[in-house]
Amino acid sequence: MRQDGLSIDAGGAGLAAGWQETTADAGAARPLKVLTCLYSFNPGGVERVAFRLNARWAELGLPARVIVGSDAGGARDAALGAPVEILAPGEPRAGLFAMVSRLPAILRRERPDVLFCAGNTYTSVGVAMKLLLGRACPPVVAKVSNDLVRRDMPPLLRFAYHRWCRLQGRFLDRFVAMAPAMVDEVADAMGIPRDRIAVVHDPVLRGEELAEFEALPRPAPLPAGRRYLAIGRLMPQKNFPLLLQAFARMAGPDDRLTILGEGPDRAALEAQARALSITDRVAMPGHVTDLRPWLVANDVFVLSSLYEGVPAVVIEVMAAGLPMITTDCSTAMHDLMGGGRYGALVPVGDAAALAAAMANPPAPAPVAERHAHVRRFTLEEGARGYLAVMRAVAREAPALA
Repeated sequence: MRQDGLSIDAGGAGLAAGWQETTADAGAARPLKVLTCLYSFNPGGVERVAFRLNARWAELGLPARVIVGSDAGGARDAALGAPVEILAPGEPRAGLFAMVSRLPAILRRERPDVLFCAGNTYTSVGVAMKLLLGRACPPVVAKVSNDLVRRDMPPLLRFAYHRWCRLQGRFLDRFVAMAPAMVDEVADAMGIPRDRIAVVHDPVLRGEELAEFEALPRPAPLPAGRRYLAIGRLMPQKNFPLLLQAFARMAGPDDRLTILGEGPDRAALEAQARALSITDRVAMPGHVTDLRPWLVANDVFVLSSLYEGVPAVVIEVMAAGLPMITTDCSTAMHDLMGGGRYGALVPVGDAAALAAAMANPPAPAPVAERHAHVRRFTLEEGARGYLAVMRAVAREAPALA
């Protein structure tokens, strides 16, 4: 396949040579050097994918490293294998401040070829480095991990957010969309030509993990009722209040709902479940590190988000073969769900439509078809794609001051 004008070998032959492609530095050849910035060990999909990409690059001999603002967060396990430097250990609120105040010295000292902003949340760091360092700032590659239209925002805040997107377009060097359907949205929001946007599918699973997810057994059906599963941080974006509302509309006495994740909305969601008289049928066990036992133990997955980019959990659930219902919360969602082939799509914010789909969940697509679809989202494919983009950006960049 091709990304950003470069051929990317999707097979195994010549892989090591592809990874060891070098960049010129004062006449000498050396491996591409990438720094990734994260605020903390937040257990979000963006952070998990960023750590795994860096672990993969380290396996292949690249001097890639993750700079983490603070050691807060419960996803330290996700960083296994990734070279990590923590800027402010023991200071849980130091994430963004530590990054903006201390990263410039690291960039001046280490002179990486690329600074990687692993999601929308981190573009603030990229813009700040461009402003603080000027020509001494390395090229910045930014992954667009979330919806940019943001219809969930009130008009004034949405206007300010769109102005912020235009500012990113002025300062950041290259953007990565996680699906072809996102390219037009990124170009319009950032005010940039399409040749500054590459497409790399989100690298959610290693190849061997894909096989493991596909091999997970399906649970025996309950005598009555279904077991519904939702996964995500307990925060407004995920719109779990809508899910509780829909579940209360359709659930019978033997139906059960489990919401995996932790976050600031826990108390409000627990209060809502009490008000809806569904507390005895709803469980919120918190953040978990291994989804597989939960995918085995449940019958239907539901995503109720207001907005998303390409949610990593959907890829994992699709690989595992759970029937799936999602809101149409992203430009990429229609393609990701195969226009409804891999799950039911319902309008954002529509409790009645979500309840109706939950009452009659679709059957999963056949394994071979799902495998061909999900294979685009493997770590091996994604790590290749990102490095191709970064090599191109590094070659195009002027020598750092």
